Amino acid sequence: MIVQDSGKGIIQDDLTKIFNPFYTTKEIGKGTGLGLSISRGIARDHGGDLNYKLIEGHTAFILSLPLKQTEIKIS
Repeated sequence: MIVQDSGKGIIQDDLTKIFNPFYTTKEIGKGTGLGLSISRGIARDHGGDLNYKLIEGHTAFILSLPLKQTEIKIS
């Protein structure tokens, strides 16, 4: 799944930190800096990942999760 916005991307200095717990560029009291860290952790716990990518000059996050194979038993 790709979620893309109309923003112009994340500045290079922030890219190495955006998935770190408690890292935020927001004002004090406006964010905890946990959203991306927690989201990536959940994705990885399920065998996937969450990554940033600049697509056509806009901020995008790519969530990948493995397909679950289910065996159907017919009796």
